Amino acid sequence: MPAHTYEGMFLLDSTKAAAAWDDTVKHVHDILTKHNSEIVASRKKATYLLTYFKTDGTKLKDIVADCHLSDLILRELILKVHPKLEVQLVNQAMTSTPNAEAEEASGHDDELDERPRRRRRDE
Repeated sequence: MPAHTYEGMFLLDSTKAAAAWDDTVKHVHDILTKHNSEIVASRKKATYLLTYFKTDGTKLKDIVADCHLSDLILRELILKVHPKLEVQLVNQAMTSTPNAEAEEASGHDDELDERPRRRRRDE
């Protein structure tokens, strides 16, 4: 069966990930490679790990089962990437810096937003 590219987002236990990030990444990658997946790219995004990997679709059930057994991975979301978007998504994930782009777009770095807030209905 042909290997397709998948995007896996793994929500991690932040306490364990902060204490040993490299070991945490290795743990997720080990689950994937155990099922003959090829790691294409990985990037830390807050306390989740966005990983692109290639694998046979029949291996996904086993990958998800191992994620459910892991005490490091709290949740997982795995999506099949359309072949036409594969290169673009991997490149975008590996080159973008979301926090810097958001600060740049807002026009200020460390200033607090002092606009008045709308009142909630229950107040």
